[in-house]
Amino acid sequence: MSRPNSSTLTIILAGGQGERLSIFSEKRAKPAVPFAGKYRIIDFALSNCVNSGLTDILVLTQYRPSSLHDHIGIGRPWDLDRLHGGVRMVSPYLGRKDADWYRGTSDAVYQNLSELANWKGDTVLILGGDHIYKMDYRPMINMHLEKDADVTVGVMHIPIEEAHRFGIVTSNEEGRIVDFQEKPKQPKSNQVSMGIYVFKKDALVDRLLEDARDPHSQHDFGHNIIPKMLDDGDRAFAYPFLDYWRDVGTVQSYWEANMELLTDPPAVDLYERKWIIYTKSEERPSAIIGSEAKVERSMVSHGCQIYGQVIHSVLSPGVIVEEGAVVKDSIIMFDTVVGKNSVIDHMVIDKEVIIGPDSQLGVGDDFDTPNKLEPGRLNTGLSIIGKRAHLPAGLKVGRNVKIGTDLRPTDFPGLEIATGETVQVTQPDLRELVHRLEHASE
Repeated sequence: MSRPNSSTLTIILAGGQGERLSIFSEKRAKPAVPFAGKYRIIDFALSNCVNSGLTDILVLTQYRPSSLHDHIGIGRPWDLDRLHGGVRMVSPYLGRKDADWYRGTSDAVYQNLSELANWKGDTVLILGGDHIYKMDYRPMINMHLEKDADVTVGVMHIPIEEAHRFGIVTSNEEGRIVDFQEKPKQPKSNQVSMGIYVFKKDALVDRLLEDARDPHSQHDFGHNIIPKMLDDGDRAFAYPFLDYWRDVGTVQSYWEANMELLTDPPAVDLYERKWIIYTKSEERPSAIIGSEAKVERSMVSHGCQIYGQVIHSVLSPGVIVEEGAVVKDSIIMFDTVVGKNSVIDHMVIDKEVIIGPDSQLGVGDDFDTPNKLEPGRLNTGLSIIGKRAHLPAGLKVGRNVKIGTDLRPTDFPGLEIATGETVQVTQPDLRELVHRLEHASE
């Protein structure tokens, strides 16, 4: 790992609910969603920091933070368990003066102004905790210092049809930002903000204090802070990033980012010795591949047991694929069991799911009929299953189907779930409470 940069404080924003990820962020913060088998999404931002020599890190959490706290802990997997510096998890709490839940990305930092006030350095790096990329932040910080910038924004070019989901950055030949529009319906260009900001500390504090007094503000960096800095003539520059970067904020983009690991070469090299992606790794035995099993173009994690076929898929630790089962073009998370002779096609399946034998999940050619309850989230043919669902034997599931968490075989209305339908527990909170009580001693 690199030598620490003691003048930069890094703040990772990890409190978002991530509603576009549907069921996978209902029970956990989006940065804690499993990715690439054994990793979590936030591992990429944390690993980028330590590989860049940045070891003074605050992770601001809010929505269902327990999974993030459990995963990061005191930061040992990233060499961040230090007497001085290291990583600290910070959540909002009632009782602060004029404070409550974070109202936006900039408000999350504002509510932790005491951390900035106590910081002796003059540079603050602000990151999102929900992107997939490998980036050395030092060149961006160096450019920021050389330009004597008040703020520097990481930018990249993406397909124009996707640009409306991001902040659009217009910069001149010098790289100075002349216009910033957050998620416009008709983008002027395809140069977008990556949600990576380097601030001069004093400028950031001044802008946060000013924004907090504005009753009409959304208290968001993209909607309010950056545009106001431009209006007032602050020195704002764009730092171009040319490598792979993925926003995995939707089910489709999450699936695509996982599948892009299976290309040759992969979009992100997880095994590059010079830039390791660190994670909290569980102690599990090596994967078992049966004598009759078949694994093609797939990522199979430790602890898996494969006795059927796995084709172009990503499996987290502990997944079991029983005899005669076929998994293709799918993502399956920790400790899920695929029963004998079942077929899984274009699915994203959460952890600890039990799929009964002789099931067919992801059936039919109708990829375009969206889910009736979540048409904006499930509309590309992917069907999804939530944590700890137990599916009955012989179940047949179409496209764009949502199967909720903690279901039992008796919760299903029948053995055929048509394209676009949803199956969910009528009292999910009670079911979750019972599950927690049952596993309190584990």
